[in-house]
Amino acid sequence: MLPRISLPDDARAMLSAWPQTPAMKRDYPERPIIGVGAVIICGDRVLLVRRATEPLKGEWSVPGGMLELGEKLHDGIRREVLEETGLEVEPGDVLDVFDSIFRDEQGRTQYHYVLIDYLCTSISQEAKAGSDVSEVRWVSEDELAAMGLRDSIEQVVRKGFRKVKQNIS
Repeated sequence: MLPRISLPDDARAMLSAWPQTPAMKRDYPERPIIGVGAVIICGDRVLLVRRATEPLKGEWSVPGGMLELGEKLHDGIRREVLEETGLEVEPGDVLDVFDSIFRDEQGRTQYHYVLIDYLCTSISQEAKAGSDVSEVRWVSEDELAAMGLRDSIEQVVRKGFRKVKQNIS
């Protein structure tokens, strides 16, 4: 463990006067935004959420969202899942890392996320819609095709099911 360093008063004053970075806009960002997603499999079902905000408003997805400045990846996934579903989770293996880029009619990048999806274990069981989602639903692997998921989301969920089956074998 590193020793604690005590700052002199003038250094403390200088740090407190340091300009704060404003929150980055999600639409038309200056740089890609890091997002985390949770593939939560309990038994033979996965938890999906219906997005209540853009860019995927009305679509089914996995719980997750934007990483906050200074937040560790596992802490971000725990926070996002709790906010969106009320569930406490323990993040496990990274299932996938990919870009999600949306362009407007003029071809400009309207949204650009770098997404890191984790296989997560649910510590609590009762999910309910929270912030940024309008509905939550536990679905079986057989029901995925009927949910209208984006290909990237369906692929990472199926990868999660395969991983869980491998761990059971």
